[in-house]
Amino acid sequence: MAGHAADRRTLEVPADPNALVEGVWPASATRDEAGRLVVGGVDAETLAARFGTPLYVLDEGEVRARAARTRSAFEAAARRIGTEATVYYAGKAFLSTAIVRWVTESGLAVDVCSGGELAVALAAGADPARLGFHGNNKSEAEIAAAVEAGVGALIIDSEIEIERVARAAAAAGRVQRVRLRVNSGVHASTHEFLATAHEDQKFGVTLGRAVELGERIRSHPSLEFLGLHCHIGSQIFDAAGFAESAARLLAEHAALLATGPVPELNLGGGFGIAYTAADDPAPIERIADGIADAVAEGCRALGIPVPKLAFEPGRTIVGPAGITLYRVGTVKPVPTEEGWRHYVSVDGGMSDNARFALYGADYSARLASRSSAEPAALVRIAGKHCEAGDIVVDREYLPHDVGPGDLVAVAATGAYCWSLSSNYNHVPRPAVVAVDQGAARVIVRGETIADLLARDVGHEASGTSDAVSTPAEGTSE
Repeated sequence: MAGHAADRRTLEVPADPNALVEGVWPASATRDEAGRLVVGGVDAETLAARFGTPLYVLDEGEVRARAARTRSAFEAAARRIGTEATVYYAGKAFLSTAIVRWVTESGLAVDVCSGGELAVALAAGADPARLGFHGNNKSEAEIAAAVEAGVGALIIDSEIEIERVARAAAAAGRVQRVRLRVNSGVHASTHEFLATAHEDQKFGVTLGRAVELGERIRSHPSLEFLGLHCHIGSQIFDAAGFAESAARLLAEHAALLATGPVPELNLGGGFGIAYTAADDPAPIERIADGIADAVAEGCRALGIPVPKLAFEPGRTIVGPAGITLYRVGTVKPVPTEEGWRHYVSVDGGMSDNARFALYGADYSARLASRSSAEPAALVRIAGKHCEAGDIVVDREYLPHDVGPGDLVAVAATGAYCWSLSSNYNHVPRPAVVAVDQGAARVIVRGETIADLLARDVGHEASGTSDAVSTPAEGTSE
């Protein structure tokens, strides 16, 4: 399937509603003799009892393996066309000090897009020279902090930023390496809010101004121009859009090359993953080869050398490695045009996974505390928030006897769920737990109601929070 995720309306009744679809769930996911979901060698009930629910669970081994595989794919593709590739992990997908260490130990650089993300990467010990700093509205303070830290590449997103970055670099006595983000005009076939290369949007500059603004960057002695950058969208399943975008960028790259060095071409990220059995993304190796072939062909046609390449995957590395565990509270059968649908309400919702509310995102879910011989029933997994759109999984089939107290696991939640989490309805954000080879540990502690009250300057400590908060190991007292 090309370009985008499948329409969830193709959802079919599964022969076995307990089955874990390969490619959707972490590679380590299985069921034990009791029918419990096991990830990274740890079963779901043990995780829930120890850390509470809702709970984000990340398979550390899978993150590391995906990082290494992605790096290998792009480096091999680049070598084949006579160049090199740098792979940045896109921290916006999920960032913590543990994640930074996993991906950098796997050979990846890191892409950040705020002062907070920069601070996390540096606190984890990332080499500043292997950091890229994005953002359409980087503050003067963020630019100065990035320059002072020695960030390897600042991505200039607008004409205004050229002067700002040049001024900050001059004040620090540094020459700051920069890329210029441009819109190639290639609109990946995806959700409107996930597509980031069409002209009428907030990121980057128009392709027609690439040469002009590249020359302006070169006019500043405190800046070093690395090349052009483009990001065409997210959840993209093949190389076609990247190939077309590369062809357009290379024309401007060649024009800039006529007047000075342009060592790099950054083609961004946005590589898709399978959220459901209907999704069929191409293997990352095939995508890497397709992009490399397009770049090589474009350079041959223009008579220019192949530049170094850079890429920024995030979701494809961390997304499939994550699951979220919820405890079922109520089940409510509701008549629909399709028949009966069971509303399965869980103890989390849009505060820990906002993607359905934002994008109509699809997910897969399974019973995690047991398996069942009951036939499949159509369900909608709903959150606990006071919002009609508080849906975690819009359409799924679970065993007909799903009921209060069951654990439900939602797959492929490693990317953008924790990053977009909130305290809507004053619900504390869950802990993040890493599992690996039968061991589990907290990598981001969960919040408690006491944490929320501590930020409320009108609150006077009264012990109230102790009466309503019973933190598990994943939270703080």
